Amino acid sequence: MFIIQTYPTAVAFCLVTMLCWGSWANTQKLAAQQWRFELFYWDYVLGIVLTALLFGLTLGSTGDAGRGFLTDLRQADMASVGQAMLGGIIFNAANILLVAAIAIAGMSVAFPVGIGIALVWGVLVNYWDNPLGDSGRLFLGVGLVVVAILLNAFAYRRAAAQAQKVSSRGLVLAVVAGLLMGFFYKYVAASMFPDFTVPEAGKLSPYSAVFCFAGGVLLSNFLFNTLLMRRPFSGAPVSYADYFRGSARSHLMGVLGGAIWCVGMAFSILASGKAGPAISYGLGQGATVVAAIWGIAIWKEFRNAPKGTPLILNGMLACYLAGLMLIIAAH
Repeated sequence: MFIIQTYPTAVAFCLVTMLCWGSWANTQKLAAQQWRFELFYWDYVLGIVLTALLFGLTLGSTGDAGRGFLTDLRQADMASVGQAMLGGIIFNAANILLVAAIAIAGMSVAFPVGIGIALVWGVLVNYWDNPLGDSGRLFLGVGLVVVAILLNAFAYRRAAAQAQKVSSRGLVLAVVAGLLMGFFYKYVAASMFPDFTVPEAGKLSPYSAVFCFAGGVLLSNFLFNTLLMRRPFSGAPVSYADYFRGSARSHLMGVLGGAIWCVGMAFSILASGKAGPAISYGLGQGATVVAAIWGIAIWKEFRNAPKGTPLILNGMLACYLAGLMLIIAAH
């Protein structure tokens, strides 16, 4: 299987993760305007599963390093498979709760709160399990990224046409989503053999771990998303019949969104072998500011913003870049 051999390559893979995790949501905007997120999400999950399988059958099955994808799955014990699938279940619950929080409290409140907590908590959890890297630089870098996320939230609030009352229910959902999001990665990392060049009996390779993770996302979606379709946090209930009435473009955008997110996940897991889970996860979760850049440059979300907003956005980008450099230098 293909594995990363050097730390600079691992950093490059983490940066791709950040771009993927910060960009996949654009596919929802490109789907039909009437296409509800609950329906989009089925195709998104399908894209994750298909991409995880494709990675396993290609990069996970070539070369002499490690253990081939199918061979690895056959020898895996239930404990390792269960850990990776648990990571997928936790991620799916967190992702759906975050979407619900956005629907109730708005993007400018829920996304920075949820992902900000996920970033800090996830780095702490993963560093505790595998303390690879200089803690001072790592946590200072994470702190600067959090400042960038908060500046992004402040800019969104300033750009709002009318001040809105912040929903306490939405905030609670965002906090719970962030805490869950910070946990999922550690279970996927724990399911793998730590040195990707030296397979361990019963443990998973990075490719098998991502595939089992995707399986957890898919299986849990039949419960989580079905409940959300019947009792949505916002809007009227939708049915499976509504899903099959969707256009080819809407379905394709969902699959593409899942594929983009899964490329980021696979690259992050591969990078964790050299960078360590804490650094790999921390760099990936800088995706919030990547999403903000899409909003600024492509979707023109700040075109009617009050005077002084560009200064806030420049401060956001400065903190973000400084934080990324510190996280990279923490190795």
